[in-house]
Amino acid sequence: MPIAALDLGRRRIGVAVTDAASMGAYPVGIVERRALRHDLDAIAAMLRDRQVSTIVVGLPLNMDGSEGPAAHSARKFVERLREVLAVDVEMFDERLTSFEARERLADLPARKGARKTGLDALAAVVILEGWMQAHPEKIARPSS
Repeated sequence: MPIAALDLGRRRIGVAVTDAASMGAYPVGIVERRALRHDLDAIAAMLRDRQVSTIVVGLPLNMDGSEGPAAHSARKFVERLREVLAVDVEMFDERLTSFEARERLADLPARKGARKTGLDALAAVVILEGWMQAHPEKIARPSS
């Protein structure tokens, strides 16, 4: 079953998913943040037809590994996400994912605004790829 990832930002939430075979990750889009209920409903709508079994949410740790206000906020968001979507939700260290996403976007032609919104969705892809690498045992592979 597909796996989704979220990159939580103050203004936008990037969303990515795996393909049906969980072989690769690709961006789905972004949710413009307004209010918690709106954000959760928008994520649910975006993922509804994808039959997602797990959602990985980036945990914004400080560079020393400690948790600051952003990490605490992400943990509260995850609690509500679990309640609303009733799927397995895991958190994954997202340090440097935005940096890596910026690096990937650097060579792609795009308008500045498109690059900004693309960055959020691509950061979710980076989170999902990192989680998949760290947890190969949790990825359902089709049997041969």
